[in-house]
Amino acid sequence: MKPIELYYWPTPNGWKITIALEEMGLPYNLHLVDIGAGDQFKPEFLKIAPNNRMPAIIDPEGPDGEPIAIFESGAILQYLARKTGKFGGVSERNRIEVDQWLMWQMGGLGPMAGQAHHFLKYAPAMDPPNDLPYAKDRYRNETGRLYGVLNRRLEGRDYVAGAFSIADMAIWPWACLWEGQEQDLTGFPHMAAWLDRMYERPAVKAGRAVAKEMRGNLQDDKKAQSVLFGQKAR
Repeated sequence: MKPIELYYWPTPNGWKITIALEEMGLPYNLHLVDIGAGDQFKPEFLKIAPNNRMPAIIDPEGPDGEPIAIFESGAILQYLARKTGKFGGVSERNRIEVDQWLMWQMGGLGPMAGQAHHFLKYAPAMDPPNDLPYAKDRYRNETGRLYGVLNRRLEGRDYVAGAFSIADMAIWPWACLWEGQEQDLTGFPHMAAWLDRMYERPAVKAGRAVAKEMRGNLQDDKKAQSVLFGQKAR
């Protein structure tokens, strides 16, 4: 099997794919896309990921044996699950459950937790500071609401769709950063147990550790802030 070419930076969305590749036992070559330096805007990367966001992959052994480039972390997870026959659901009914919770992460938790990080941690550290109480409360509260949904779902379940799946792989990288989102896990005991259960999986640990030394402190990196938060249409 030829290795998958992975375009990656150690962020929650990037971790989704390294975790999946490790869980599925798929070989991959790592290509770092330094989003703080603007690598995501390079023409060669935009040919793979036209939305100038990582992660992205190229599978040299795609459909019909021909190479295929895929962007968007959720689409990549679904593709890898279909390719391997793993973690995408064990029946049609279960696949629907997996897809629901994957979409819940993509359309809800990811964007809301991402905005919570931005307004709670990064915006106040910008020059000039943007300390916006309404935005901080809005995204902190919405992230907390979503964790309430997740906590209720996990009552009596080990994983969000029954068996371990790509839905867990998508949710965990954002949920494990709950402290930066100013959440209190005492109100979410089932979620807290799931967070620990997930991190006990060797492939989750391995995926989370990929290029961890490259993960910097964005609050102190003014140049990276300018690249990431000053983006305009190009």
